Amino acid sequence: MAKKQPDPLDIKVGSKVRALRLERQMSQEKLGDALGLTFQQVQKYEKGINRISAGRLQRIAAILEVPVSVFFADTKPSSAGAESLFDLVDTGSALRLLRAYSRIPSPALKRALTALAEEIAGGSR
Repeated sequence: MAKKQPDPLDIKVGSKVRALRLERQMSQEKLGDALGLTFQQVQKYEKGINRISAGRLQRIAAILEVPVSVFFADTKPSSAGAESLFDLVDTGSALRLLRAYSRIPSPALKRALTALAEEIAGGSR
């Protein structure tokens, strides 16, 4: 019997939970404690392995101080090669990079860093 795959919408919603949690510098353990769950359960929600109930999603939204609708904004699966903002900041390292970039005072240095990153990634989009 084939293993059941997570629903793409559950993956997108979980990804947004993760991005918003990381944005607030909140650990999975802290979110889990606020929900009365283990960090492993939060991890399963964020990966879309386990579906988040409506009531629990409402509690997550309250903890993260966002409207529930933010989890469903642009929930269409990304087209090939296109990434949403949530896809881009889904990792802690990407979020740290964005925070560091925002603290660079020099516009010229920001442009140079952007050009360097685009070159490393294989050209600009």
